[in-house]
Amino acid sequence: MKKPDKFPKQNQPQPGKQNQMQPEPEVIRENYRGSNKLKNKIALITGGDSGIGRSVAVHFAREGADIAIVYLSEDEDANKTKKMIVKEGQQCLLIKGDLKEEDFCKEAIDKCKDQFGGLNVLVNNAAMQFPKDSLKEIDGNQLRKTFETNIYPYFFITKAALEYLNDGDSIINTSSVTAYRGSEHLLDYSSTKGAIVSFTRSLSQTLAKKNIRVNGVAPGPIWTPLIPATFDDVSDFGQDTPLGRAGQPSELGPAYVFLACEDSSYITGQFIHINGGEMISG
Repeated sequence: MKKPDKFPKQNQPQPGKQNQMQPEPEVIRENYRGSNKLKNKIALITGGDSGIGRSVAVHFAREGADIAIVYLSEDEDANKTKKMIVKEGQQCLLIKGDLKEEDFCKEAIDKCKDQFGGLNVLVNNAAMQFPKDSLKEIDGNQLRKTFETNIYPYFFITKAALEYLNDGDSIINTSSVTAYRGSEHLLDYSSTKGAIVSFTRSLSQTLAKKNIRVNGVAPGPIWTPLIPATFDDVSDFGQDTPLGRAGQPSELGPAYVFLACEDSSYITGQFIHINGGEMISG
């Protein structure tokens, strides 16, 4: 049986496309129907200006949530996402700044509360990666930057958010398939993603008594701007999965909706693996 192909031959990912996406990622399926699963909810999403974060934001908006997006510097991307959220009939607050700074993380949460009156869903999603072929190529500066970007903010912004999260609210963390099976080219990145898994499991136990659920999504190869920005040749990206292709952000958004809404009310400390069929234990 022929494997489904999200990238027709004329639209396969092309090598050397560091500054553009060909083809454009699918943010949300045209036939995705919202059903008010997040009506009147407030969600804050880090790294929500593009890629997986943008898809989560638009899915949440279609489900009735107002959105605060935290992003580092890409004003054009952030404003594009905001337009998509407004098109869904919801409000969007853009918060620009560096999540590596603990004071900024608290400021972002406070701005969300001031704008919308509260917070119900926190999505920790922002990350970066620097592929290297060996441990010898990873210097101290890269190591610190990767950890300070990919895991420190999860602590900082979650700590600030707990002042406003209440019974029935949720935290969703983005890890990666690399946390479970490793990556020879992403040693430091995969290490931070493993830390996110442990952070999620431990925090879920801490907050269970308050009925604040903490879960995560562990994506496999997903076609986002991070990929052509960090790899020189992406022509075969995702083709080694059982489904034989990379995933689209639109295939992740619904999982975040599920974990954010009451449909997952008896789930905490768990990860959903959206990876094209790779078998994962743990």
